[in-house]
Amino acid sequence: MADGTFDGYGGRHVPDMLEEPLKHLGQAYDEVADSESFQADLRDLLETFAGRPTPLHYARNLSERYGADIYLKREDLLHGGAHKINNTLGQALLAKRAGKDRLIAETGAGQHGTATAMAGALLDLDTEIYMGEKDVERQRMNVFRMRLMGATVNEVSRGGAGLADAVDAALEDMAENIEDTHYLVGSVVGPDPFPRMVRDFQSVIGEEAREQMLDRTGSLPDAAVACVGGGSNAIGLFHPLRDDDVAFYGAEGGGKGEGSGQHAAPLAEGEDEVIHGMKTRVIDDDTEVHSVSAGLDYPGVGPEHAMFRAVGRAEYTAVTDDEALAAFRELSETEGIIPALETSHGVARAIELAETGEHDSILVNLSGRGDKDMQTAAEHFDL
Repeated sequence: MADGTFDGYGGRHVPDMLEEPLKHLGQAYDEVADSESFQADLRDLLETFAGRPTPLHYARNLSERYGADIYLKREDLLHGGAHKINNTLGQALLAKRAGKDRLIAETGAGQHGTATAMAGALLDLDTEIYMGEKDVERQRMNVFRMRLMGATVNEVSRGGAGLADAVDAALEDMAENIEDTHYLVGSVVGPDPFPRMVRDFQSVIGEEAREQMLDRTGSLPDAAVACVGGGSNAIGLFHPLRDDDVAFYGAEGGGKGEGSGQHAAPLAEGEDEVIHGMKTRVIDDDTEVHSVSAGLDYPGVGPEHAMFRAVGRAEYTAVTDDEALAAFRELSETEGIIPALETSHGVARAIELAETGEHDSILVNLSGRGDKDMQTAAEHFDL
């Protein structure tokens, strides 16, 4: 990992003009990561602004229905409604200390863009967000929230007008404005140091969950489950448990299902390639990247997840739109918790695992709440 790779995945595959700035960012992060003053400031913001620690909820009704103890790590209760704020506060604080006065970010579902706008407003940093046109259309409330907090939202119309295209636009902005701008990457993707930096900021999820499970049950769960787009909420849960006897399961966007030609599951169905400055697993060009959840519409995945898959540490499967929507409704009805559609993929996978009887206890990262998805859900349910 000293060279920013994970058993051959990851690295820094960028134009020469970005090599030196990214190298300096990595060095600055390594210095700051060991700074007690930075960590103290970040802990304070996570507690007083974001709302940490988040609770561990025993899903009693869901557990009784499916015959396994299911626990939910309630990241949906954070300020902004998702785990994204953990990372944006960390990176924005880092940018502030480095003397940057402008943040840029990409966003799909809008949760990362919203969290970046929150951090930018809090730390008085100009903020500009890139978002694909089709995501703007289905996440207009998040777009309004970003603009309300002073961020500029740029609608990206190129290519498929989705998350990957927003990433391209943000990378171009970074290259042109490297002196005063920090690109606040939203997931464990991109060139080094972003995958490890975002992982470290999100690892607070697994650190808290590990302690909470031991305090509450006296043992760790048999399995940990999370949805995977870029993979930040999943790696945030998995990383602190990687040396424990806990099985890891990632749920990717399976789109409309087998035979449809529409998926967003690079780990389950992709190939090793270079994309957005990293070597990882990528969906082939013949497959349309699609998911009912905007946050899973990404053709690649974090390189550490690609490594986990390659060495057999984690199992990744595609969850279809219909399966995710069914889990969305079931968790709402059984526990009174409305999850984000991204998160619903993880809930669906946890239910499937519980039904097999293979695991007695399952920990699910409830990475976001479903407020932003009400319009999409209403189109699918006749209530």
